[in-house]
Amino acid sequence: MEERLPKLKKTFYSVIVKRCLDVILSGFALVLLSPFFLIIAILEIIFHGKPVLYCQKRTGQNGIIFNIYKFRSMTNEVDENGELLAGNLRLTKFGKLLRKTSIDELPELFCIFKGDMSIIGPRPLLPHYTELYSKRHRGRLLIRPGLTCPWIKKTKNERKYSKYTWGTQFENDIWYVENVSFFVDIKMIFAIIKEVLVPRSDRVDDTREEFNGRNLWE
Repeated sequence: MEERLPKLKKTFYSVIVKRCLDVILSGFALVLLSPFFLIIAILEIIFHGKPVLYCQKRTGQNGIIFNIYKFRSMTNEVDENGELLAGNLRLTKFGKLLRKTSIDELPELFCIFKGDMSIIGPRPLLPHYTELYSKRHRGRLLIRPGLTCPWIKKTKNERKYSKYTWGTQFENDIWYVENVSFFVDIKMIFAIIKEVLVPRSDRVDDTREEFNGRNLWE
């Protein structure tokens, strides 16, 4: 059976208003949070050293590669051969706190203001994942990636059970691409606020395997 290819829901909101809101809200947040950013930067230097930010290539809208920024949650400790230690050995207590509260992702506001990302949208993934997508799941690249992903369709229990399943994530992304609207985004913005206020242990203990094109539902 041939895959149903998704189509972006093009409306005045998705084409014009959404981007305007991204600029206004991210710009306001950057100004408002600038003292907090300074405090976190100082703590980063104390606990993790320099640089303060972690930079990595990600895939954005239409497959365009961009740099994503996060506060670091690990040190740069190396072994006797000069190789970086395993991530679980470099993850600090301060880093765990940043991950639990999603504070580590706040620098992505710069990416939103710049236009590489949106507040709401599919999470940006590593570039080498793109060639592993099915034709249908390539549809998640029709829209700017987001600070938070669209889990709108899932109940709390379903989300808890399937949050590490690539297939569930991609299908929710496709659903968002086809149903993007002001009301959906408002609902997700409230979800972001809750995400920051309520600690998330799952982000510290994420054991999901790297996507390889075959482990969609594993």
